Formats: sequence, structure tokens, C-alpha cells
Amino acid sequence: MKEQESLLNEQKTQLPIVAADEWLQPVEGEIQRRHDMYLGRLADIERAAGSIVDYANGHRYYGWQRDEAMKGWWFREWLPEAKDVYIFGDFNSWQRTELRLDRNRDGVWSIFLPDAMYGARLVDGSLYKIHVHGHNGWRDRIPAYAKRVVQDEETKNYTAQFVVDKPYDWKHDDFRAPKVGELLIYEAHVGMAEEREGVGTYTEFRDNILPRIKEAGYNAVQLMAIAEHPYYGSFGYHVSSFFAPSSRFGTAEELRSMIDRAHELGIAVIMDLVHAHYVKNFDEGINELDGSKHHYSKEGGAGYQQYWDSMIFDYGKREVEHFLLSNVKYWLEEFHFDGYRFDGVTSMLYHHHGYVEFDCRERFFDEGVNRDAIVYLTLANKLIHDLRPDAITIAEDVSGMPGSCVKPEDGGMGFDYRLGMAIPDYWIKILKEKSDDEWNIWEMWSVMTNRLPSVKTVAYAESHDQALVGDKTLAFRLMDKEMYFSMDRASENLVIDRGMALHKLIRLFTITTGGEAYLNFMGNEFGHPEWIDFPREGNGWSYKHARRQWSLSENGFLRYSYLAEFDKAMIEAVKEYGVLGDGYPYNHMMDEANKTMVYSHKGLLFVLNWHPTASIPDYRLNVPWPGKYTVLFSSDEKRFGGHDRADVKSEHFTTTHKAEDGSEYYTINMYNTSRTGVVLKWEE
Repeated sequence: MKEQESLLNEQKTQLPIVAADEWLQPVEGEIQRRHDMYLGRLADIERAAGSIVDYANGHRYYGWQRDEAMKGWWFREWLPEAKDVYIFGDFNSWQRTELRLDRNRDGVWSIFLPDAMYGARLVDGSLYKIHVHGHNGWRDRIPAYAKRVVQDEETKNYTAQFVVDKPYDWKHDDFRAPKVGELLIYEAHVGMAEEREGVGTYTEFRDNILPRIKEAGYNAVQLMAIAEHPYYGSFGYHVSSFFAPSSRFGTAEELRSMIDRAHELGIAVIMDLVHAHYVKNFDEGINELDGSKHHYSKEGGAGYQQYWDSMIFDYGKREVEHFLLSNVKYWLEEFHFDGYRFDGVTSMLYHHHGYVEFDCRERFFDEGVNRDAIVYLTLANKLIHDLRPDAITIAEDVSGMPGSCVKPEDGGMGFDYRLGMAIPDYWIKILKEKSDDEWNIWEMWSVMTNRLPSVKTVAYAESHDQALVGDKTLAFRLMDKEMYFSMDRASENLVIDRGMALHKLIRLFTITTGGEAYLNFMGNEFGHPEWIDFPREGNGWSYKHARRQWSLSENGFLRYSYLAEFDKAMIEAVKEYGVLGDGYPYNHMMDEANKTMVYSHKGLLFVLNWHPTASIPDYRLNVPWPGKYTVLFSSDEKRFGGHDRADVKSEHFTTTHKAEDGSEYYTINMYNTSRTGVVLKWEE
């Protein structure tokens, strides 16, 4: 009896994440230690500030802050190991050592500039920097909390710009992300979204691209490269100024207008948030800002990500934590983003940054794990969902760290979704290594459905990673150079036929089996033919490959429009029938010999024939429900660039059979054509 009571008490105190998964019970102690670290840090925050939401206010204290009582501006910066700090700019004729800041005991330097002396000189648009004397000498630097940074066209130097925030009149402030339903994410880059050669703007994206996304059926846009970054070709992943929307795309006001318009269209806006690392540049970034090698990072190798040639945040340092949490709150509060895709989570979670084989449980719980990063990510999710309960958070984690999508109170990190990064890797692997007739449909099924029920996954066949120079999009892997010669509608080309058929099949299979949300990179829905190559010395600083050629799918002469129409029909069906919210697909039949799989979601039946040649008349297949089945759409329809080998207007009626155990099962017969995906609708 006493043993039972002891066991009962143990179960009561056991974290839900462990109680729900026997596999985690041997590492319960480590999971509890992480959770205790999080609870301890949260308690410290709440004692100091009342709540984590009220704690994350660094953007309201540091940088330029208006003081109406004193009639002037405060400027503050955390630089604990600086010896001297000055502020200078066009408002004082660029005199570096005229305006010295004062240091407090916490290492915060500050100065007050009264309107009486500077009101006519320190105005909206004024340029400025700080002049810091530290262990690395005297350096002109851009402050960490700068809200706007601009580049001089002639010198190419970056300078902070003083901005006077004007209240923005949000016209669609009632928008909430859950209203969009199941997440259908359109990953996009503002700068390269236009067809013209050059850098696109927030305004152009608002007017030209958001309506395209709406028309295509997607209900969320994931924006890359929002925070300022000195090198355009980094795709925005080497951030220099974490509180500054990139000025190359326009102003903060224009970014707000763009997001407001997205909300008007019913589109959630997710920011690609880079807290995994920061640019190592001195002149543009925060590296060694106070003159020390351990300001925002740990010193030495622990503060450097060698695989990305960038610096790593010291997540265990309280001031760094405050900086990052304030950044999280800033974009939600000031720009009304609807959530974040956290970049590089795998790199954050491990001291080895994930460059090992995750071949055993201990990999997730040994000394290679960065506990401070886990605590930070848990705090960030707590902050986000306390501030905006409807906000969306997505973890870019390839390792599969247990608990990433479990609530903080249950012992997890609190993400809503994780990216299904194994899926695009798998498609690349089999396209590179195997011929079509070698594809194993059981293996394909396993890869798509290999996820825990508690881990909501964003499925995708390809993202921006597969579109970069040095890699290939699915379309380019499938069709390669033939895309440049045989994509007109009058041409007949077996390579193009195969490529288009598999492009449609891969995407249909991925979206209906791979997760609870779906992502597509802009232009890939119609098989955009070119890689992404940002302007650089090696290409003559050309923008030719840093744009999206929308006209390819719109001119009426090329086959790209067929792929676009198929994607639209696919997205529409997924939304109408609630496919993503239905959880795992139900598998009814796997015919390896004919490479055919049959599965269902709610009232839809999916028949996918992957065979390169086998088209089978009067093919019998198992179905879940008795009655009539009609074709909702087929990838082989002419409107999608197919050959109309089967009549999509046919009705298919079930035949009832008796199994050996006396139970009934149902079948229908249909023409099962090769390399075709058919979606059937059940009618009683």
C-alpha cells in the first residue's frame, strides 16, 4: 500500500512531458533540471518586473527615448567594459569627442540632449554613431538598439539614423492569426519578390505580391530578411541591427502598412527571426561593441559559429537575454507581426550546433546540449504567447529535440510547430540517387508520417534553401536545362512531362501526409526555373537571378501556368476539407509492384501512382466508406499540363466484400494512370 502511495505521489509530481512518453523516463532528471532552470529564471524575472511581458522592455529604455517632462532626448547604451563613450552625428557637425556619455554601475552609458540646445539640430532623419573607447581601441559604432540604419550609396558605409516614431493608424487591428485556419505559409523575400532587376520595397510587396499570395490560396506569409543586415546576399541571416527594419526595402511606416494590408486580406505575417547568431562585422554590427570579446557572446570558440562564420549569443547572460526578449516583444508590439519562425534552432540548442548524428537518446541530453539556449527559447515562447495568445511560433530544428512543441508548464519549450526538415532532404536524396522505378513507396510513406502526434509539423517539399546557387529547386532537378527550351505549350518533351508530373505528385503527397501546416517558397509553386544568386562580384553585381519572374506563369504560352493552377487547386482542396487539421492520413492500400498508395483524409481519398510507366485499366483499390466517389481533381488533367488519360467526370461506386473474419470491406475500380495523383470525393 505504501509503495502504491509513493508511486502515486511520484506520478503527481512528474512532468507531463515525461509522463506521456516512456522513452523519456530514463532522462527524467535532466528534463527536470532544464525545467527548474526555466522556472527559476522566470521567477527572477517576475520578482523584478511583475511579468515577463513587462520585463522585455529594453527597446523602451535603451537607444533614443523622449522625455517630455525634461523636454529633450535621452540616449542609453549597455557597454559594461567601455572606457569612454561619445555620441556624434550631423547634429553636432560630426565632432566625435564633444558629447560624452556617463556610466552607471551597471555599465549603462547615457546622455541627455535638451531641446533648447539640440531641438533644431536633432531631427527626424539625423545621422549619428557612437564613438567607443574599449580594449579594441577607439571605434565608431552603430548602437545595438538603433531603429533605422542607412547605407551611403557612395561610400557604402552604414550609419544609424534618428527617427521620431509617429503613431500608426492600424486599420485592421482586430486581425488574429487563428482566423486563418490551417497554416498555409508562403515564404517570401521582399527584396527579390519583384520581376524587375533591383531591390523590391515594402510598398511594392504590399501592392503587387500580397494579392498574388491571396489569389494562390495561402493564408500566411513568412518574411525573410526583415532585420537590418549589411550583406544583401546573406538572405538576411547575418543580422547587424536587431531593432531596425531593413532600410533597403523602405521605412518602418511602409513595413507597417504592408502588414496592415496583409491583415486586411486575411493573411498572417510571420517574421523569420534570427536569434541563433549575429554578424561578426565591427563597423555594422554589435560584435565587441563595448570593446570586449565577451559582450553579447562568450569569449573564444564558444562565442563563434564556425560553420556560419558568425557570432553566437551568450544566452545565459542576463543582459543578453533581456536584449533578445525585448527584440521578440518589439516586433510583435511595434509592427503587429503574428509570430515567428525561429531560425537556426538546432545551432542554438547544441554546443556542437547539430553537426553530429542524432542516433541515440543521449544526444539530446548530454553535455553537448546548451541548457541556457533551451531556457531562453522557453522564455521567448512564454513571452510571445502571454503577449499574443494567438501568435504562431515555428522552430527550425532538424535534430528533433524532444519537447520542442510541448508547453513550458508541461516541461517543454513551447513552440507551436517545428519544420519538417527531413522532408525536403529526402526528396533531394531520392532524386539524386535513385531512378523512378527504385522509389520505395513504404519508405516514402514512413518519411512523411514519421512524427509524434504531439509535434505539429510544417511540411514542405522545398524552401529558399533549395533555391540557392549551389543547390537546385525540385523543378530544376527534375527538368534541368530543358526548362529553357521546352516549356512552351506547343513542345513535346519527355523530360518536361516527367518533371511536371513528379513536381505535382511530390507536392500533393507532401501537403497531405507531411504535417499539420504547409510551406512553399515564392515562385516554386509554378516551378520557377532559376536559382537565386544575389548581386556579388562574381556575377558583376547583377540582380538577374535575385528576382521572381511572375510572367512565366502568366503569359499564356508556357507550361508554368499549369503548375500554378495545380497548386491553387491543391491548396483550395486542403483548406475546404480541413486536411491539415485531420492529423495523420489513414493508409488503406500500398501496392509496391505498381507503386500505388491509397489513403484518406476525412471525406477525401487520395490515389497516388508513382510508377513511371504502369497505367492499369480497371484497377481495384480499397476505400474506407461505401457509396459513390467522384474525382475532385487529377494531376493528369490538361488544365494542369497533363494528358487527360482518365475521365475525371466518371463516377465510381463501391463493391462490398466479405473478409475472412466476416467483416465487410469496400472497393472501387478506376483507370490508374502512371505518375498521377487523383483526389476523389466521397458521397454517401
